[in-house]
Amino acid sequence: MLASTTSITQERAPQSSPVYVKPLANNEQSEVLQFLSQRAIHTVSMMSLIQDNGVVHPFNRGTFYGCRDTNGQLEGVALVGHATLMETVSDRALSLLAQVAQQCPTTHLIMGEKERVAEFWSHYTSAGRRHRLACREWLYELDSPVAPPNVTVASASGLRPAMAKELELVMPVQAELAFAESGINPMQVDPNGFRARCLRRIEQQRTWVVVEDDRLIFKADVISKTSPVFYLEGIWTREDRRHNGNSVKFMNELTHKLLEDTKSICLLVNETNKTAQSFYRKCGFRFRATYETIFLPRKEFLRN
Repeated sequence: MLASTTSITQERAPQSSPVYVKPLANNEQSEVLQFLSQRAIHTVSMMSLIQDNGVVHPFNRGTFYGCRDTNGQLEGVALVGHATLMETVSDRALSLLAQVAQQCPTTHLIMGEKERVAEFWSHYTSAGRRHRLACREWLYELDSPVAPPNVTVASASGLRPAMAKELELVMPVQAELAFAESGINPMQVDPNGFRARCLRRIEQQRTWVVVEDDRLIFKADVISKTSPVFYLEGIWTREDRRHNGNSVKFMNELTHKLLEDTKSICLLVNETNKTAQSFYRKCGFRFRATYETIFLPRKEFLRN
């Protein structure tokens, strides 16, 4: 099943430090969400996990930590685990959260805005950690629907949420995309966990597909879902349908539908993938920030 929650129980802070770090609890959920909501486009992944699962849950695949000042006010929140993510309002909070993250043996990747990840990494590597792969990505956002040309909003292409029986169509494509990005094939290293996560997204109606004659034509996953922002990943169109406007049509229909339930949609695009960047601009997305993703060595990787 899914990876167990990473647990690092001790508080971290020098005795003279005016801030301290400790694991967050479910009774702090409202306060944490309020802190994260100040920059929703950058914190959507953490917010969605908390809204879906609570602050403490194995499905988070890690532990949420809070950094507070002597008055108890939050200066930073981080998810430390399979994916390590952070949001801070001070350098001292970033430094302490990085020190806590050093202790986690299951980290697969560290992701965030370029400058914040660079600072986080400078503290993180003081324990001798090395990265396996680093990639720079551009955060794109769409906040106004692009009407599908000559297509009704009723989704004439057949775009719809995937069904559980279509899991075997979705999984190989998702694994292929994960391998292309990280060099790790989740169907090989964690087949049961990967299957469970794909199925859960389908059951949550967050995997959108176009299927024709039992063939997957288009797929996109709403990985994170909050009222202000949805975050998309795993966007794929069958190769023989990527031309003649098919991909743009599918994305326009999808974003038109999703923007009925949220204020904006965001996604990440590798900075070297000019084709993808051009595609998303055609779909109405606009550049918002530069991100950095650092993948850790395989020996430190337990689950994908």
